[in-house]
Amino acid sequence: MSHRIDLNCDLGEGFGPWTIADDDALLDLVTSANVACGFHAGDSSTMRRVTAAAASRGVAIGAHVGYRDLAGFGRRFVDVAPDVLFDEVVHQISALQGFARLAGSRVSYVKPHGALYNAIVHHEAQAKAVVDAVAAVDDRLPVVGLAGSAVLRLAEASGLPVVHEVFADRGYRSDGTLVPRGTPGDVLHGTGLVADRVVRMVQQGTVLSADGTVVPVEVDSVCVHSDTPGAVELLGAVRGRSRARALTSSRSWVSCPDSGPGRCSRLARGRLSGWSRGWCRVWILVMLTWAACLRRVLGVRGGAGGNVRGGVRGAAGAGVVVVTAEGFGVGREGV
Repeated sequence: MSHRIDLNCDLGEGFGPWTIADDDALLDLVTSANVACGFHAGDSSTMRRVTAAAASRGVAIGAHVGYRDLAGFGRRFVDVAPDVLFDEVVHQISALQGFARLAGSRVSYVKPHGALYNAIVHHEAQAKAVVDAVAAVDDRLPVVGLAGSAVLRLAEASGLPVVHEVFADRGYRSDGTLVPRGTPGDVLHGTGLVADRVVRMVQQGTVLSADGTVVPVEVDSVCVHSDTPGAVELLGAVRGRSRARALTSSRSWVSCPDSGPGRCSRLARGRLSGWSRGWCRVWILVMLTWAACLRRVLGVRGGAGGNVRGGVRGAAGAGVVVVTAEGFGVGREGV
């Protein structure tokens, strides 16, 4: 059985002349880039460079929002007031949106970073602040997080699409949360180990915790951290092992880019409301009717002796308008 998985990585986490990872090499391997927005890491020039590089490769751009904590790399809990956190998340998403537009792309999802990511697994007030901020900026943006977390529960309740994420290179506890950094088993190494682990999570829906417990997981996207030693090699191994096991690297949770990321995720996950499904059926019927009319026009013109090859031409050749078959349905899944 074939599976599709999204591979994401935290990128743009340098600052000024200092770099943490080989962003360009990692962008060649991922399908989604979580771009730091200047609060836990990154700066304006880095955001511009990474969004442009991602856009040129067709890699989806995500806002990697975090606490205002450059000194601690966003990996320290900050007891920030919910209204302040709301403002800071809006600020970060909006800043990245500007650079994504400059690159001819857009922000396609939001993924919290580090300590904020872990805090809003249980911290209801901060989780609500993040969800409210995302919805205020664009209520079509999916939120990436751990299955069973407060932030994903609140996001779904608010009508936001959600993406269940697993980590290739991080240790799990028996309750499905991540082993805290700085404790034994927090970060995993070894390309074979990490690659096999990803295959198991995708195909079996389980992962072994640090104490050997089999933990169920939901997998929409797989993350490898850019600052994990050997991150490029780890991601390369994951892609190689995935291909060998019939796992396709693509953004399976967004499959209709022209409709906007939120609508795509709801459609891909079967969460369209009855009202939305009705309008989808009407739209499909209209398109089928239009296609049938076009085929009739093409058939009539062709049968009348006109030299029409896959197109419709204006009368007497004046002001020629050509609609070729190649002009319809062109698109690439997972942009």
